[in-house]
Amino acid sequence: MTPARDEANGKSGRRAELLDIAADLFASRGVRATTVRDIADAAGILSGSLYHHFDSKESMVDEILRAFLDDLFDRYRKIVGAGLPSRDTLAALVTTSYEAIDRSHAAVAIYQGEAKHLEGERFAYIAELNIEFRDLWVGVIERGVADGSFRPDVDVELVFRFLRDTVWVAVRWYRPGGSLSIEQVAQQYLSIVLDGLSNQIPPKEQ
Repeated sequence: MTPARDEANGKSGRRAELLDIAADLFASRGVRATTVRDIADAAGILSGSLYHHFDSKESMVDEILRAFLDDLFDRYRKIVGAGLPSRDTLAALVTTSYEAIDRSHAAVAIYQGEAKHLEGERFAYIAELNIEFRDLWVGVIERGVADGSFRPDVDVELVFRFLRDTVWVAVRWYRPGGSLSIEQVAQQYLSIVLDGLSNQIPPKEQ
């Protein structure tokens, strides 16, 4: 039985390796501009050999995005369900999002650049998760306004859109292993969003 198990592990490892290669290509070139042959060439195999692992390029995109989104939303749901104060919940959602950019950089880039172009029943879950994403984040902001954690004069929809867009756009400039860790980026962002940019201590008069 051991050889069979080793063979299965080998196939699983090769499959994961191929997905990593494909994810990097999809993220840098775009899904439509990346061909099966591009992926095979980068992996050092014949195009036909790729079909031993995946039935199409779209199935590779699907598997990459599902793994990323399943993990991300599992974390989101646990955060929101933990019953933390509104400010702490929002901070945890933001931090988790930045961690996802660091951990799954290529998948985030694909999601941000390609999600709206992915159609059909295979990718229907993306629209469903976008709705859940909005409900989770808007719910936290609304609770924070209601319990006094956040200012009562904010437009909740505007705040949500600002947070969503400014967090995820970081995938365009953040590179894992850079001068700032993802934890430092998240803390700087949270400091600005939750506490403001203005210095509360007035400058000394010259």
